[in-house]
Amino acid sequence: MGCAPSIHVSQSGVIYCRDSDESNSPHQTTTISQGTATLHGLFIKTDAADSIPSVLAYQSRQQPPPSAGPRRKERREPGASARARASRCCGVEAETQTQTSNASASTTEVQIGPMRLTQDPIQVLLIFAKEDNQSDGFWWACDRAGYRCNIARTPESALECFLDKHQEIIVIDHRNSRYFDAEDICRSIRATKPSEHTVILAVVPRTSADQEETSVLPLLNAGFDRQFMENSSITACYNELVQIEHGEVRSQFKLRACNAVFTALDHCQEAIEITSEDHVIQYVNPAFERMMGYHKGELIGKELTELPKSDKNCADLLDTINTFIKKGKEWQGVYYARRKSGDSIQQHVKITPVIGQGGKIRHVVSLKRLHDASENNKQVSSYLMHFKGFWFVFTESHSFKCKNRRKDSIDVKSITSQSSDAPGLQTRRYSSMARIHSMTIEAPITKVINIINAAQENSPITVAEALDRVLEILRTTELYSPQLGTKDEDPHTNDLVGGLMTDGLRRLSGNEYVFSKNMNLSHSHLSVPNTINDVPPCIAQLLDNEESWDFNIFELEAVTNKRPLVHLGLKVFARFGVSEFLNCSEATLRAWLQVIEANYHSSNSYHNSTHAADVLHATAFFLGKERVKGSLDHLDEVAALIAATIHDVDHPGRTNSFLCNAGSELAVLYNDTAVLESHHTALAFQLTTKDSKCNIFKNIDRNHYRTLRQAIIDMVLATEMTKHFEHVNKFVNSINKPMASEETSSHSEGSNCECTANIKNFPDNQTLIKRMMIKCADVANPCRPLELCIEWAGRISEEYFAQTDEEKRQGLPVVMPVFDRNTCSIPKSQISFIDYFITDMFDAWDAFAHLPVLMQHLANNYKHWKTLDELKCKSLRLPSENNN
Repeated sequence: MGCAPSIHVSQSGVIYCRDSDESNSPHQTTTISQGTATLHGLFIKTDAADSIPSVLAYQSRQQPPPSAGPRRKERREPGASARARASRCCGVEAETQTQTSNASASTTEVQIGPMRLTQDPIQVLLIFAKEDNQSDGFWWACDRAGYRCNIARTPESALECFLDKHQEIIVIDHRNSRYFDAEDICRSIRATKPSEHTVILAVVPRTSADQEETSVLPLLNAGFDRQFMENSSITACYNELVQIEHGEVRSQFKLRACNAVFTALDHCQEAIEITSEDHVIQYVNPAFERMMGYHKGELIGKELTELPKSDKNCADLLDTINTFIKKGKEWQGVYYARRKSGDSIQQHVKITPVIGQGGKIRHVVSLKRLHDASENNKQVSSYLMHFKGFWFVFTESHSFKCKNRRKDSIDVKSITSQSSDAPGLQTRRYSSMARIHSMTIEAPITKVINIINAAQENSPITVAEALDRVLEILRTTELYSPQLGTKDEDPHTNDLVGGLMTDGLRRLSGNEYVFSKNMNLSHSHLSVPNTINDVPPCIAQLLDNEESWDFNIFELEAVTNKRPLVHLGLKVFARFGVSEFLNCSEATLRAWLQVIEANYHSSNSYHNSTHAADVLHATAFFLGKERVKGSLDHLDEVAALIAATIHDVDHPGRTNSFLCNAGSELAVLYNDTAVLESHHTALAFQLTTKDSKCNIFKNIDRNHYRTLRQAIIDMVLATEMTKHFEHVNKFVNSINKPMASEETSSHSEGSNCECTANIKNFPDNQTLIKRMMIKCADVANPCRPLELCIEWAGRISEEYFAQTDEEKRQGLPVVMPVFDRNTCSIPKSQISFIDYFITDMFDAWDAFAHLPVLMQHLANNYKHWKTLDELKCKSLRLPSENNN
């Protein structure tokens, strides 16, 4: 040899010797010395066979070129095969290790529920009696995947190696029974405890084209999990191993982690019971056995209905609990249970449904602890509360003999003990309060107030006073609406809020505002296409761009003679398959759109069919966003498009406050509450169902119709501004924050899919998304391109000017004094509207739906209005005018 060999001594004392001029060869000659043992190539010749196990342990090896496999034996040192055969025949036991690895074996993180697990590199055991291209294929595949690999030649060494290392994947040669029985090896491994979480793969001979493939059942019965048709391609072996890792191995790894969860449950002091969705008991922990007097063998597999019930519970309590569970909601309260001995015990119970495969409830978990008066003096409960950016921990002692720290505080739990010393009236009052406190149907806000009341009793005076302030805020009705300062601070904002978020409390008697609009308009003068394809070229060309956010609705308004809703509606509804969902013809849908558009007031500068078409366009745009689409069903999409179409039908161009102050027929009809929004939905359904020619709902199932109708009504009512902040805050707390938390804690690529899947599991969340979507679509004008934003600002201002003029003429209270056409600053009004209503709402919506285009327009438009305001401009200016 031309160069000196390289020598390496391992930590175990094994000496590696490699000829340096063979470094480029994947099958270089290696000599390993340990004691008196000497290994040439891959097999050993030694006098100390008893000291080395019969396992060939490969940890890494240089990757061979694609053509290296077939020439392996040609490159082997002469005589190696003969020595190998001699070694095996003599029962020689051997172990080899190599130096370098082509793939780095590293740990990976796996998530199972809230648990984050660390998985070590996969270990693979290859059981092949002789070395061939197939065993080499799996060896190099392990090297490429970064797995740790061992090879065993005999059944005894295979079992010994598995018990030592507990490999996750075992590959057994099942092609030839001359050397060993593969099924016997599999059975012997399966007989061990560690094999419960191991995947065993059988390598079977390839069948010819004219030969019928054999059944896999004998392999499964022997304990194999999969079969692999003989294929020495490294890529084929690699693909098989990687699929096993990401399938069975990953699943088995998660199942092993469940042992820790069950260990925690077994040691938990609270009694825990897990049932199936059919109320069949699947698990109880030792604390449950002690509490109820049963052994788990007597309970597991039984239905809850088979167990004796206590007669001390309210008659309808079980129905109440089942109603909560079926809705996917948690129930907690006091419940009486019957022990095996027959005694009734009072328990604090929390029952939680667990959503499983298919978004359905698959399990029900019950946590129970005794509610015993004799134990109350010893029990201490802690409450965690967030207040003004700080977390407070309050500790409450459950003692009936507690002494109130503050005079004005009422400890509801101590009322019953004090009632004997109180007069009769006080006794009845305290008794009623105690009953209210123990009600099984309890609002969440009531629970919060009760916790704070209890926490006050053992809190420092400063904390107790702060909690008094908290209770004062919580007991108000407007929990979501921010409090405004004085009118002098921002008259534009105050007037906008007064006009949009009140329902006309400043009302004069005797004045009436009555609509004179005729709802039975003739439609013969309208130019409507006969089919969706029968559209004039100028309109069709405009509609080609309708999926873009920058679509110009005013151009469509001009070419359709102020009737854009029918044309845009036909195009959008066709794109979302509305006719197919409703099972109605295109002619019926066209007639319906025609009727709805005819009942919009073209005389309104803002609330006309162009505004309806604009909201429909925005809604369709939002429905096309990936996360919105993934969170809603087809029914939700259809409901959203219909709601957008009808949401302002027959709008008089006046606000709710105006109608209430004027004592209009609609305000009287709807009791001054959501007057216009209630009218829009009621009229839309009246117009739809009164004539079969335009009844788009006539062919759908009754249950679908009720669900669809409820969704449409809910969305239209959400456009009423008095609950604006409630809708936005609920969306932020129920959608934005949980999703942000999930995305922060999860680094997997499928986190978005998991988030949207979680939303679909809870209809309440879908409702919040639909409300937020139509609210944003309804007031999206500040997020449109600047030219469109300016046009819309001028139109809404003109409508408010006309209302102020009429209020002055009729002697009604002026709802928005700032909208006087002689003094109003339109830029200031737009700035106030964006600051107060738009920014936070679209920030929240953008965080969910990802809308960078809208947010960029919003920033540009806000800057435009600020510039005009600084220049003291009261009128509107187009961008081109600013350049001049």
